[in-house]
Amino acid sequence: MSIAHDIGIPETGAPMTQKTKWLLAGIGVLLLAMFAFAAAGPYLAINGIRDVVANGEYGGLPRYVDFDKLRESIRPQIQQRIAGSIVGRMGRSDASSMVSGVTAVISEPAIDAMVSPIGIATLLRSTALVKQVSGKAVPGKRLETYDPLKGARTGFESASVFTATVASAEGKPMVFEFTRNGLSWKLTGIRLPD
Repeated sequence: MSIAHDIGIPETGAPMTQKTKWLLAGIGVLLLAMFAFAAAGPYLAINGIRDVVANGEYGGLPRYVDFDKLRESIRPQIQQRIAGSIVGRMGRSDASSMVSGVTAVISEPAIDAMVSPIGIATLLRSTALVKQVSGKAVPGKRLETYDPLKGARTGFESASVFTATVASAEGKPMVFEFTRNGLSWKLTGIRLPD
């Protein structure tokens, strides 16, 4: 008798036992279920974000949004835009020495406001908020929330990166980036339009 026989693995040429077939089938089903859950994960995160915002329970957003990674994704984009604006107004030679310090001071409050539960909720509810502020809301009628991810072009960039691309108000692409950590997915980046 061999070691393979002792632990239940059939030897070459030996027929598989019923128990081994069920064990392999169970492992196959488990792997398939894990793959399906991981593949559906970004869509579950998107729907989770929608539900949290629709119910006004913004404290639930950290379950679907990694605010630290999102902040790190947006920070260089905002700072680059601010620096470009300063350089454009002052001229390249005058602005170069002070641009980096000024952009950090100016950008941090904007980044903190944008990358917060309220900031994400505002992004997702902007149409409803505009109607409330402008007085165009009908009393007693629930306001329809704006969903920037509705109709998004979605796809996997890799096994752990999923993107949802939508058009900005100017028609330029804005990309929401979701990253996998284990079997869960979270919003970790937004690529702002150029």
